Amino acid sequence: MTPSLRIRVSWLGDVIRDVVLSPARDYTLGEDDDADFVMPREVLGRARFPLIRVSGGRVSVGVALGEGPSVVPVEPSGDGDLGFFQVQRGQRFAQSFGDFVIDVEAGDAVRSPVRRFFVRLSGLGYFGGSLSLSAGVLGSAAHFAAPPAELAEAAEREQVMLMQQYLLASAEREARPGSGDRGGEGALALGHPSSKGTRGRYAIQGPASGSGPKLSRAAGLAQAREFGMIGLVAESLGGGEPTSARGDLWGSDEGQGLDSGNSGERPSGEDFADHGINPVVDPAKDRFSTFAVDVDTGSYFFVKRRLEEGAMPPLASVRPEEMLNAFDYGYAGPEEEPGDSPFRVHLDAAPSPFDAGRHFLRVAVQARRVAPSARPPLHLTYLVDTSGSMRGRDRLELAQHSLRLLTRRLRPGDTVALCTYAGGVSEILAPTPAERTQTIDDAIEELSAGGSTAMASGIELAYSLAERSLRRGHQSRVVVLSDGDANVGPKSPDEILALISKKRQQGITLSTIGFGRGNYRDSTMERLADAGDGNYSYVGSERDAERVFGAAADGMIHVVARDVKIQVEMNPEAVAEYRLVGYENRDVADGDFRKDEVDGGEIGSGHSVTALYEVVLRRTGLPPVKVALRHKRAEDGPSGRALESEARMQGERVFARFADAPASFRFAVSVAAFAEVLRGSPRALSWPLARVAELARASGEGREERVELAGLVDRARALSEN
Repeated sequence: MTPSLRIRVSWLGDVIRDVVLSPARDYTLGEDDDADFVMPREVLGRARFPLIRVSGGRVSVGVALGEGPSVVPVEPSGDGDLGFFQVQRGQRFAQSFGDFVIDVEAGDAVRSPVRRFFVRLSGLGYFGGSLSLSAGVLGSAAHFAAPPAELAEAAEREQVMLMQQYLLASAEREARPGSGDRGGEGALALGHPSSKGTRGRYAIQGPASGSGPKLSRAAGLAQAREFGMIGLVAESLGGGEPTSARGDLWGSDEGQGLDSGNSGERPSGEDFADHGINPVVDPAKDRFSTFAVDVDTGSYFFVKRRLEEGAMPPLASVRPEEMLNAFDYGYAGPEEEPGDSPFRVHLDAAPSPFDAGRHFLRVAVQARRVAPSARPPLHLTYLVDTSGSMRGRDRLELAQHSLRLLTRRLRPGDTVALCTYAGGVSEILAPTPAERTQTIDDAIEELSAGGSTAMASGIELAYSLAERSLRRGHQSRVVVLSDGDANVGPKSPDEILALISKKRQQGITLSTIGFGRGNYRDSTMERLADAGDGNYSYVGSERDAERVFGAAADGMIHVVARDVKIQVEMNPEAVAEYRLVGYENRDVADGDFRKDEVDGGEIGSGHSVTALYEVVLRRTGLPPVKVALRHKRAEDGPSGRALESEARMQGERVFARFADAPASFRFAVSVAAFAEVLRGSPRALSWPLARVAELARASGEGREERVELAGLVDRARALSEN
């Protein structure tokens, strides 16, 4: 009886083809149409490579011997650099071709794997990107890894749509200005080495790895056009409209704003920074996962608006952590147990409802809920964009409605100041006691839109107003309400961000609230809030405003901890591999966890932070993780001493069945899965939206916001099937 064979093709550490041959049969790699797996001559070193050969009941594997082979082939092929070895049960053969590894394993009965198509996305490598500079492979991953014939038609359509989405997304955001951490334009967009930023990232495509820096997708698209894939770009199948691309196929180098300087004019089109997708990690090599907290919610509300309007959201607009943190999971807080810690950590895990052999592991942090009467006085400075791009009911009028709601959350002793920016800046209201609601409402009501956008000058004016009411022991915050466009002003983006960081150190934080669609600059709004140690939200409707500025606003009004960082330590004896879902743009180097000069995130009263990991467990009886939290007390200010606490997960918190896990856990999994599917994560190709909707409904517990999410999943499913 011939052995069964399992063949895995990996690229830069990730499996892109996994197939079982039972019984074994001939299997070839090459450029021909009849090859079982398509790989180009430049990678293989030959047009055709016979990987498996079956003859006379014997199964042999072909091996590229190279120069000076250390083994002698049992069956020489006649070619000096190719030999065949007879396969015995229990044997395993692995060989590399550049960044590719071909692995053949023989056994009596190898269980058929779930067939999924993976591509490495760590460091922002993408479909349409270059695979390997050293190997001279300049096409796209899709060109080299055709879908296996065994895939069902639906799965094939899903894979093709994923390629289309990534290519279309490239057209929307490839002309990306920035620091090198977030990308660049012109030469920077093509991966020029000079674009390397402070965190070691090369333009859009991320850190150098493998055989060298990878080309960004601008270059990938150009190469894809040579390989005949340009038709994928020309036809829209979700993930953003080609009509929003600025200029040519992947955008124009003209028109710059906060992200790249000040040109005075800027073409319309939405702008999202693409942070990639976290890779799978072996805890034996790296057991620490470290990130700054993120209580932003902007991504969820933007995605919600797009789906309600009948369009799939752009891929880069979907950030799983912001979708997760848009919901209240009802976590018990530290006020319910003895001690003075501002946090309570919740750790649990359960089998994945999508992939057998995998678990989801939840790390949740609940901040102390403080009564409004117990918080220190707060001084808010509203900075409102009144430029021409803010005209409309869903922009300036909605911003005015939001400000009225936020003002109602204040109490005696608080103050409100109001200023605006358009072509110039204007002080509308000096710091005014919050109880003078009519005066504040009248000032808000008088706002009108028109002119260009001098954001930098507006930020400077807002800080000058905020400094008038800065008091020791009080809290001060600038709140920017804008569509993120910024096209005039003397300051460079680095100067603006440096100003925000400086004022943060003085005790004035900054939050951003986004409005509008069509020319919305999400990346600008997110970067401003990150620099200001504040949070970022988006408002697309009055209902959204009531949710963002209702009870959830208490977290923005009262900060309980600053510079919060989380370090999750995986136990290699219990965890075989892990992947953090989201938080790509909140990554902190493991060695920087205890460096207090490295910025973390801000947590307010009642805020919760939820992070999900996909893990493969070796053993379920051992504690899989422990979590360290580091923060500064809000009352000590930015220069205060950092404190550290620790929580350990017990083995009994690993549930035997997904259905046994708490409803809040199951709902969080449905939110994360929805985000993974929407952003085209290769890890979620086999996760059907119908199943995601089912999970959301089953764990909804009748809560309105959870029912809303299930409806959004249904909308996305309908759009993806059209």
